[in-house]
Amino acid sequence: MTRIALLSQRLANQIAAGEVVERPASVVKELLENCLDAGADRVEIDIEQGGSKLIRIRDNGAGIVKDDLGLALSRHATSKIANLDDLENIASLGFRGEALASICSVSRLELISRAQAATDDTAWRVEAEGQEMSTALSPAAHPQGTTVEVRDLFFNTPARKKFLRTEKTEFDRLEEVVKRLALSRFDVAFSLRHNQRVIQHLHAALSAQEQQRRVALVCGPAFVENSIQIDIEAAGLRLWGWVSLPTFSRSQADLQYFYVNGRIIRDKLVSHAVKQAYQDVLFHGRHPAFVLYLELQPSLVDVNVHPTKHEVRFRDGRLVHDFLFRALHKALASVRPQDRLGAEAGTESGTESATGEGVTSAPGYASAERSAGLTGDFAGQERISFAGSFGSSPTPLQSNQFSSFSSGYSGAVSQQRVAEQVAAYARLHNDDDVPPLGFAIAQLHGIYILAQNAQGLIIVDMHAAHERITYEHMKSACQSEGIKAQPLLVPLSIAVSQAEADCAEQQAEALLALGVGIERAAAESIVVRQIPAILAGANIEQLVRDVLSDVLEHGSSERIRNYQDELLATMACHGSVRANRQLSIAEMNALLRDMERTERSGQCNHGRPTWVLQSLDQLDKLFLRGQ
Repeated sequence: MTRIALLSQRLANQIAAGEVVERPASVVKELLENCLDAGADRVEIDIEQGGSKLIRIRDNGAGIVKDDLGLALSRHATSKIANLDDLENIASLGFRGEALASICSVSRLELISRAQAATDDTAWRVEAEGQEMSTALSPAAHPQGTTVEVRDLFFNTPARKKFLRTEKTEFDRLEEVVKRLALSRFDVAFSLRHNQRVIQHLHAALSAQEQQRRVALVCGPAFVENSIQIDIEAAGLRLWGWVSLPTFSRSQADLQYFYVNGRIIRDKLVSHAVKQAYQDVLFHGRHPAFVLYLELQPSLVDVNVHPTKHEVRFRDGRLVHDFLFRALHKALASVRPQDRLGAEAGTESGTESATGEGVTSAPGYASAERSAGLTGDFAGQERISFAGSFGSSPTPLQSNQFSSFSSGYSGAVSQQRVAEQVAAYARLHNDDDVPPLGFAIAQLHGIYILAQNAQGLIIVDMHAAHERITYEHMKSACQSEGIKAQPLLVPLSIAVSQAEADCAEQQAEALLALGVGIERAAAESIVVRQIPAILAGANIEQLVRDVLSDVLEHGSSERIRNYQDELLATMACHGSVRANRQLSIAEMNALLRDMERTERSGQCNHGRPTWVLQSLDQLDKLFLRGQ
């Protein structure tokens, strides 16, 4: 080997550039973060040829004083931190002081700035061209703020330039960076031009309505129309933003924006918590969409764990994971049909956000139940059709006791004459008193319920809807009775790693609360002595390994609950009304009312939608009415 020698400044900067400057989008990210850290409220971005020819970014921030201008292009030179305490409480987006030095080492860079604290009206220019960092200052004309021009990216590193994609691909990556930062700072106006053509022009969004409009411009209006707003605080953490309804899912995770103290991140812990929250309502193979903001004390999160700052490390990962899961789980559970219908109609009852206190019912629902047409047989059957079946079951963990779930839709009410039921509906046909899902008018092919509400036609998949209602009642019954444990006749010995054995020993009490009794037998061996009774037929060894793996990685595990829910979902599916089952009008109305009261009733246990709305406007278009 050759002798140890100090790297030249130019080579060191180019090595650093390999970590920081991957493509034009990386340059834009670093420069825009500097703009935001400088306090700018207006940023203009000009791009040519996807960024490989020119990247020009101008802001109206605090600027850089003359004496610091040359130093700004040096490595490890920054105004954002000065000591270890600052590093442990980072409130800025940038802090390493490597971005400008790395960028100018692989490009021709010009920086012009006029500082807010300048004593005269003169701005100053500094230039660098992929050489040693010796720079010369010259006066220039410029308003308060800074302009950075980056030309001919990778002109002196042709091997890296070959790895750039087409102009369109590179610009798409670059535009995505602008979108991410635009969502992180609603108070800043962004303008993006490509080859002299305006691509994005976003005004500062200060009000809640303006912020929602910006989200719609960046993520598309369909996302906003099919999402709910949340704002939840607990344990020193705040989560707010927009999460999509389960029915608005994506084939890939391409519409997911998560910010920690204004910094966009992609984190395994966050992804796992979101996935768990949607587990019960999302169709398999689909991904949720969200724009979420987590706020916490800077000292509780370490942002200095990745060169591009895309990953963070939480001091208490388990607390953050549980908070995210519970907040999203509760927000999604609080959505009722009346909220979705209200959002589509633009009514106040539907636009209320889920803040952890639940969402209020649509007006008129309670009064509809009290009306003359829903007293006696009509309303009475509504109240007992589902809940009665579950309430009468003393041991909801046994599948043979769910064989008669669908019997709630039989009995005296099925003998009621259809004419009388229709007449009762006619007496209530008043838009002020019609429940959200309306009143049933027919059954189609023994599969779908057709109902009329104030907005148009509601179509319900009766099996999917009953399946969700049955499932939710079964879960509630299980939770009220607690987890019943069953000792194993022959304890199961499992060989594990030392880390897994340590985890099992440390989390013994927490696992016991979940019905799993584990003891450590040796340095790399554990013994399972009891399991939840409902999981008696499961693969115990695989279950325990999965649980320990989750606890080691995320600090907690939902495996046992998920296994239990999967079993309950299967039982609910078999215990629900089947296709071609003829229901009376009153039975169909009973199902609609229970859907309005049940959590997550918009999707079945497999994530399929349970109902859709065809508004009068949509129906009029189908038949060309009014045209």
